Amino acid sequence: MSVDTAPRQTAPAPAPKSRASRTGSGMVGTSQGGRWWLYLVLVVALIAVIAPFVWMVLGSFKGEGELRQVPPTWLPQHASLDNYTQLFSSLNFGQFFTNSIVVAVVVTAGNLVFCSMLGYALAMLDFKGKKVIFVAVMGTLMIPGVVTFVPLFVLVANAGLIDTIPGLFLPFLVSPFGVFLMRQFILGLPKDLLDAGRVDGAGELRIFFRIILPLCGPALATLGILTFLGSWNNFLWPLVVAQSEDRYTLPVALALYSTGQNSTNYGLLLAGATVVIIPILVVFLIFQKRFIEGIATTGLK
Repeated sequence: MSVDTAPRQTAPAPAPKSRASRTGSGMVGTSQGGRWWLYLVLVVALIAVIAPFVWMVLGSFKGEGELRQVPPTWLPQHASLDNYTQLFSSLNFGQFFTNSIVVAVVVTAGNLVFCSMLGYALAMLDFKGKKVIFVAVMGTLMIPGVVTFVPLFVLVANAGLIDTIPGLFLPFLVSPFGVFLMRQFILGLPKDLLDAGRVDGAGELRIFFRIILPLCGPALATLGILTFLGSWNNFLWPLVVAQSEDRYTLPVALALYSTGQNSTNYGLLLAGATVVIIPILVVFLIFQKRFIEGIATTGLK
């Protein structure tokens, strides 16, 4: 009779669950439940941003007496289109709208072309004085526009462009912000594409228009929307340069004709502001995806 003296192998005891694993699901639930304050802050911020626009649109359907009523009302008590009828019939709306469109489109197109060309040169080309030009662009970016307003007006006046449509858009065909934006985006593009184009015998202009520009869609959309928005809403420069009614842009015309010596026609002003904001919304909705992509990727390499 033999006795089995071999040691028995016992199954290893299960390892105790770590504290992180035991409480992992609880931590996730707690973190998700603790975000209510973040959503609350975002909702409050959204309401604060949207409320003025809602008030503007609803107010454009109110009469002048209801707009001055205390306490104010949100919904129109007697909605009417009198403000819009006065806007399109009393004012030379078509001329003002055309002037604004021409100025905004030309300024936007100029910035897209010239800012991207200078941004490409500063990002991809090597030439003497490159750093000096970039420092000058950055320095110009930091100077407030009010500082250069008077010298720019004197320059336009000496060129004989006062009270002309070119005088409204020529000083703004290039912006330092646009040059910086395009340079930062183009820096992230692979240089191998440029080398391949040069090997195939393409010149710099062909490389720029056939290779670089098609890849700059997000940055161009971002620059286009911001430039169009700034040019469309520009008020001070057209107010000074445009000295006859035929040269007024829409913001200038609305400000001048809705404000009298003794009172302000708030209904007409709100109706005009509602019409002015429509082209901006249309442009943003068309290029919304590209705009967000450009903001997210510009400057990243």
